[in-house]
Amino acid sequence: MPAGKRRPLRILIVMTRPYRDRLPEVSASAYVDPSAEVIGAVEIGEHASIWCNVTIRGDVNSIHIGAESNVQDNCCLHVDRDKSLVLGRRVVVGHSVTLHACVVENECLIGMGSTILSGARIGSGSIIAAGSLVLERQEIPAGSWVSGAPAKVRRPMTEAELERTRRNAAGYVELGREYGEQQQA
Repeated sequence: MPAGKRRPLRILIVMTRPYRDRLPEVSASAYVDPSAEVIGAVEIGEHASIWCNVTIRGDVNSIHIGAESNVQDNCCLHVDRDKSLVLGRRVVVGHSVTLHACVVENECLIGMGSTILSGARIGSGSIIAAGSLVLERQEIPAGSWVSGAPAKVRRPMTEAELERTRRNAAGYVELGREYGEQQQA
């Protein structure tokens, strides 16, 4: 392509669809990549971002993704008939994470390739290290640094680590805004 010429952008349709008459509710300020699948009873909050090839399936129960949270490439989010999935505010969900019918409270980072099983609860301000396996009904106290399969609390979080998680979440808010603008151009 010659210098100074821009290739025309095409508008892509985001893949959201109902399940049993329950349609996803996506905030106008959220970014959902066109390759993501968002199905059923899913609520995506203000300035949240859902990235490439993510599947969020709220079919037999609901999924809530809080404001300024991000779910990165190739993640899978699902529920149980008796348990919903809840992500709090400013949660960073790394690439290829599986979240199943669990609760992740505010300002947590879930490291790449981790799995959090049904009924687990991750307390606010925690980090789950890459590749960790949080077992069913496992409770992680607020402010914990966790790793392993099965996951174990290794130590308390530092203020610097909490701040890094906050900056990471803020960076994805900005990146989602940029992608959204480019998609609409």
